[in-house]
Amino acid sequence: MAQTYTTYYLEMTSLDQLKAKPQRSDLQIVECEEPQPALNRFLYQLVGSTWEWGDLDDWSDAQWRTMVENEAHRTWVAYHHGAIAGYYELFRPDGRSTEIRYFGLAPQFLDRGFGGPLLSHAIQSAWQWPGTERVWVHTCTFDHPAALANYQARGMRVYQQEISDLENPG
Repeated sequence: MAQTYTTYYLEMTSLDQLKAKPQRSDLQIVECEEPQPALNRFLYQLVGSTWEWGDLDDWSDAQWRTMVENEAHRTWVAYHHGAIAGYYELFRPDGRSTEIRYFGLAPQFLDRGFGGPLLSHAIQSAWQWPGTERVWVHTCTFDHPAALANYQARGMRVYQQEISDLENPG
């Protein structure tokens, strides 16, 4: 019998919907303004390995470069006392609808109160990107158990959900 999982698609259509968690003074969040594909690959593995992210595992250096050097792609890294606490990537290929493409915390920073402030920063950054009309993200039941609740607590609403099985991921 195949194991099923649920993917949730969430969105926000106005900055007014954001219920921001205050930024922590011990969390510095910096945009990586010089594209570094190797850094993005490292961050993806650092954060995603806990949750078995694997969709980019077989990407070539050229594929990473194409994504990270795309003008529609931006990356931020969060630091706590000099250590990488987490990161997020925004992607907006259509100039209007900004996806929080990847978002997460390094394993040692889980369940320490960093997720809400980092997500609030990600949503604010998406809205500050001139031309954004909508911010969206997807998560699934394999992500951190608090991920969906965090997105909803920040004011995002589920607009679609899909149930898939592991033998035929959707």
